[in-house]
Amino acid sequence: MRRTKEEAEQTRCALLAAAEALFLERGVAHTSLDQIARHAGVTRGALYWHFENKAHLFHEMLSQVRLPPEQLAERMRGCAEDDPLLSLRDLCSEAIANLARDAQKRRIFTILLRRCEFTAELREAEQRHEAFINLFIELCEQQFAQPAVSPRLQPGISPRLAARSVHAMIVGLFHDWLRDPNLFDPLQDATPMINACFRGLIRDWD
Repeated sequence: MRRTKEEAEQTRCALLAAAEALFLERGVAHTSLDQIARHAGVTRGALYWHFENKAHLFHEMLSQVRLPPEQLAERMRGCAEDDPLLSLRDLCSEAIANLARDAQKRRIFTILLRRCEFTAELREAEQRHEAFINLFIELCEQQFAQPAVSPRLQPGISPRLAARSVHAMIVGLFHDWLRDPNLFDPLQDATPMINACFRGLIRDWD
């Protein structure tokens, strides 16, 4: 009997959930497709019916959520606020808060940052992630380079350096909080820490 669309989708979801759980526990490189199929309670053939290989499965797992670099880049492209720096600050705070609120996003971002060795078979996923990071840095630099903003930068800080400072701060907060959630409260402490960074970049930041 041919599987119904509903049954096929249930199998696909079970495989994605199994991959997420095992990647988080063992790391991507140390998890095989056989292990994922067994964990999901399906055959290897069923896995290959849905996914071509581990890279395809990994890519589809990432696609279940909007990761912070992607969200930030997308939101900044549509940003039209009077003060672009306040918008950037708020978007950074929101990205950290959303990571704390969304358990699945937190698990998948943990896999991406802390459980993933980008081997040749995962090169496409690595390129996708790097492209969004570079886009975020580029959009940050555009914000700092605006005529109403660049004169406010601290002496010796160019739009390029300011953009890379913000990116380094955000990545550091993501990494540290995912490593140890007790280091700070992302809902209460993220905005003051981000303000401290902006205060070091902008002379009149209040």
